[in-house]
Formats: sequence, C-alpha cells, structure tokens
Amino acid sequence: MTLTKQRFLPLDVFRGMTICFMIIVNTPGGPSYWPLEHAVFNGFTPTDLVFPSFLFAVGNAISFSMRKYEELGTSAVLTKILKRTFLIFLIGYLLSWFPFFHQTDSGTWVFNPLSHTRILGVLQRIALCYGIASLMIHFLSRNTVIALSVVFLLGYWFLAWYFGDPGSPFSPDGPYSLHGNADLKLDRWVMGDKHLYHGEGVPFDPEGFLSTIPSIVNVIAGYYTGLFIQKYGKESKALLKMLGVGALLVIIAWTWNMVFPINKKIWTSSFVLNTVGLDLLILGVLIYIIDFMKVTKWTGFFTTVGKNPLAIYILSELLEQVLDMIPAGSGNSVVGWIDNHFFQYIAPGKLGSLLFAITYMLICWTVAKVLEWKKIYIKV
Repeated sequence: MTLTKQRFLPLDVFRGMTICFMIIVNTPGGPSYWPLEHAVFNGFTPTDLVFPSFLFAVGNAISFSMRKYEELGTSAVLTKILKRTFLIFLIGYLLSWFPFFHQTDSGTWVFNPLSHTRILGVLQRIALCYGIASLMIHFLSRNTVIALSVVFLLGYWFLAWYFGDPGSPFSPDGPYSLHGNADLKLDRWVMGDKHLYHGEGVPFDPEGFLSTIPSIVNVIAGYYTGLFIQKYGKESKALLKMLGVGALLVIIAWTWNMVFPINKKIWTSSFVLNTVGLDLLILGVLIYIIDFMKVTKWTGFFTTVGKNPLAIYILSELLEQVLDMIPAGSGNSVVGWIDNHFFQYIAPGKLGSLLFAITYMLICWTVAKVLEWKKIYIKV
C-alpha cells in the first residue's frame, strides 16, 4: 500500500502541539491557571497529559524508523538503539548538572558535585522508554509486546501495592502516597536522596525507576497507533475505531481510578490508560480535521516544531536556565525582570504569566522556523 505524505500530517501536528504546550506549561512567569499546572498528587489536569503525549509521539516516530531497521542486522540495530538511548539519557543528565559550577560565599567558583546531581528526569525517561520499547518491538512479536504491556501495567499495580506503605489507596500515607510509594523506596535504595528531585519539598523523583515500567506502554501505544494510521488512517471506519478505543480506555482508567488512583507523579497504570485514551481521541480529531475535512492551513505552525521536537525541547530547557542565571536588577534574573517589568505590568497576575509563557514558546518556535528554512533537522 502506497502511503502519502498527507497521511502523516496529523502525527506531525500532534507532535508539534505537544512540544508547544510543554514549553508553555514548563516556563510560566509566575502563578498559572489551574489547567496549566500539574495535579497536586492524585487527580488529573490538561498539563498532566503533556509528558505522556511526548512519549506517545516517540512511539509514533518509532513506527517510521523501524522500517529502516528491518533491513539491518542485529548488531547494527542494537548499536543504533543503544547509542540513541545513551545520548538522550546523557543530554538529560547534563541538563540536570548544568550549569556545572556555582559561586561559593567566598566568591570562588567550584563545580557542582556529581554526588548531588539528579540522575533521572524527563529526557532520561524518554531515553529509557525509547530504548526498551524499541528493543521489544524489533525483537519480539506483536502479540508478545502487547502481552508484556499488559504485564507491565498489572505488574506495576501489584508492585506499587505490595511494596508501598499499608493503607487505603487514597490515604495520605498509604501505598500510593508521596511518602509511602514503592517507587520512592526503590529510588532511595538505588540512588539515595541526594540524586533525587527535590521540587516536591522532599526527596522524590516523578521519573523514578519503577514508574518507568508503565510509561513504556505509552510509547508502545504510540507505535501501534502510528502503524494503524499509516495503513488505515483515511478510512472512516478506522477513525471511528480509534475514537471508540480512546473513549473505552478513558472509561476503564477512571473506573480503575477507584482502586489505583490516576496519578502522574507515580505514573500509575490507570494514568497510562487515561493518557493513551485521550491521545487517541485528540489524534482522531486531528485526523478528521486534517484528512477528512481537508482543513490544513493552520497546521504549518505546529509542524515547524514537530520537525525538530527533541532539539526545541532541549533549547527551551537550556535557554530558560541560562536566562534565569543572569542577574537583572535587585534580586531578579532576566526572566524575573522581564516578567515583572513587562508582562505583569500590562496584565498583572496569571494572565501576565500566561503571556510570558506564550512569548517564550514563540521565541523557541522562531528558532524552529529558522531550522526549517535552512532544512536543518537535528536528530540524536
């Protein structure tokens, strides 16, 4: 079956939308509207969909790259997958370590100690999920991959319950709580508190080792969705099937939520089903608008970012850190000064914060546009 470029456009738009929204929610000038904030712990907001959608988009991309791998020998495939996994993980780790040095009270500059550097993170999880999912997809049969995905979700539920602290599912100190979850216990045992994320006020990593297991399923779901769209994407029956499966997964997720709470920070299995279901629904709507209604003029904005997704995401993280390091005014960084003296001046409060985030996203988009003009596509 011959596949046209148009058939892939909804996937490109989906990837670009995910990156744009990710930049907006990651770089607010100050307090944000609730849809642009993560759920405190249990629960779900639109922002909680961003990272799993990125993983889903990674799976979409694998559905194209795996064709090339079929022509390669085992050694070449392993080299490509493991090399890419290592490089993405390393970039994520370097971002955690950045800016590599700090100034002491005496005025001398010293390197940030590796003993206090966070090991895991967003890019590190992307790397691990990409690597494991790619190896499964390439070396195992479809039925085996699907069976293992079910095992990952149910097995993680069991591990989270068995090794978590005793208590009810919604207890503040139970098996799925911030302090009592099994993911935290494993991370502390493997890495220690100093290598964990401290943004929750306590040592806890939302990209922990154990919760990486169910997140692999987001990539696998994206892969098989990508194959399905390439083969049946323009058939109305296929679109209805995609929307139906998406709705069914959301219903199952919220039913499961009664005993295994939907929770991004420990990436529960119910969270996986909810996010995969929503991604299928969103992608189905995009296919309907783009391929069935032929409304495509608006898509260029998002495909610009979708052509260099990883590079633009890294740019957004690195540039924000650099600007936040540069002093401007009394006790302010460049980021704080711009927000206080411009965005908060013209629109105080959450609206000004949102305008700052959108402006920052547009700056990153401009870089992506320049890369597109020059036909530069950065791949790891």
